[in-house]
Amino acid sequence: MTNKKRNCSSEIGGQAVLEGVMMKKKDDYAVAIRKSDGEIELDVDFYKGILADKLIKKIPFFRGIFNFIDSMILGTRLINYSATFYVDEEMEATKFDKVLEKIFGAKAEKVLMGFTTVFAIMLAIGIFILLPFYMSNWFRSFINNASLVLIIEGILRISIFLIYVSAISLMKDIKRLYAYHGAEHKCINCIEKGRPLNVPNAMSSSRLHRRCGTSFIFFVIFVSIIIFFFIQVDNIWLRAGLRVALIPLIAGISYEIVRWAGRSDNILVKILSAPGMLIQRMTTKEPDEGMVLVAIKAVEAIFDWKAYLKENFEYDVDEFWLEDEI
Repeated sequence: MTNKKRNCSSEIGGQAVLEGVMMKKKDDYAVAIRKSDGEIELDVDFYKGILADKLIKKIPFFRGIFNFIDSMILGTRLINYSATFYVDEEMEATKFDKVLEKIFGAKAEKVLMGFTTVFAIMLAIGIFILLPFYMSNWFRSFINNASLVLIIEGILRISIFLIYVSAISLMKDIKRLYAYHGAEHKCINCIEKGRPLNVPNAMSSSRLHRRCGTSFIFFVIFVSIIIFFFIQVDNIWLRAGLRVALIPLIAGISYEIVRWAGRSDNILVKILSAPGMLIQRMTTKEPDEGMVLVAIKAVEAIFDWKAYLKENFEYDVDEFWLEDEI
């Protein structure tokens, strides 16, 4: 096999869901879920996003804002979808469900997902942006140095994020989710290293990837520290408001960094990506072969990896087999 390119992005994105993996290529996505009977359920669909094909979604920095929102919306939808395979089918609708159905009718489910997404974003802002801000503000009573307080705020923000990731990783269901996260990365890495996509090749690939959402979140925290350092005002409410108002800008910058990191292999990229890759060791776990097979099913539903290898690595896959389902 001839490696035509050392680092060639497939532009595939993904996400772990409950007992499964979602893979996305442009507007098309596929979610594969291992059901309780051992069979793999595969659903293929498309998601154009909140602004569809608007030009603004292609403009650097702006595209990161809308891609982040779209990933939250689609991610919430698919987590809820995967959960339906493991909830008690005989559970009665709650009073809240009945009220939503009465008010919104057939759109009740979409409205509920919208509320869930907004709540998740607000919760993340509260925990990772405002909480460390108000905690660091306590230091202003005896530290008469605004820059030092901002550094403390940044340290607190990173610490809270690491504590949160470590704490939820102790949960059994989250451990399995992290393993499927690892399976997602292994499949993408396998393809992008120019190797045929099968279970053995994927299992031997890395579970860490530079374009991971974990790295994106780290860059959001890192970029926010830098931006807040240069934007200082005296009024506490204005300072808090600016931290919320600047989130779209921070998300846009972070997206471009992660996008660049996924396409480049120079030393600066490796240095910038190192902390995010280190954190990924907590948010990904080594999957078993069955989990990798689920991820492969999702990849193959939306991506012709054989054509990709031929185009980018001059590798023609004449014969290919996939091990029997595990």
